Amino acid sequence: MPESQPALPDTEALLAALVEQMRPQAGPDMALVGIHTGGVWLAERLHRALGLSIPMGSVDVSFHRDDYSSRSLHPGTRASSLPFDVENARIVIVDDVLYTGRTIRAAMNELFDFGRPGSIDLAVLVDRGGRELPICARYCAKTLAEVLPADQELVLTRTEEDVLSLTLLERRNA
Repeated sequence: MPESQPALPDTEALLAALVEQMRPQAGPDMALVGIHTGGVWLAERLHRALGLSIPMGSVDVSFHRDDYSSRSLHPGTRASSLPFDVENARIVIVDDVLYTGRTIRAAMNELFDFGRPGSIDLAVLVDRGGRELPICARYCAKTLAEVLPADQELVLTRTEEDVLSLTLLERRNA
């Protein structure tokens, strides 16, 4: 890793911090919806740690992305799964990294295809800066001090033992 790249924080410690931020507002009416793939992994861990009773949901935002025509259908596209009534629900969208805000906008569009939520909040592990839309996270474990260049991306990975880690990579389609 070149010296100019920022040191990445411990991902498991960030997850623990996110749990503590969310715990005071967690309750029987909170529903988590993870964005495939990293957001789903985080939502699974948050759901367990917070002891939420509403089943966790997941969304694939592929069809709601504003760059869908230029990206075409990704081979890993999955169906969204919302095993609760979205109508008037208190939903927290969960994603690993907040960047431009376009993925979150697409996730909200997907949610509205299932009904009209009572409220939507956002929980992210890392805010890397570089917003293009007026979207911010209510729950955020780490905001990077400097915006990452567009040719770099933070990628969340998960081991078979369910250990999460962040890696800084050169962006494939910057």
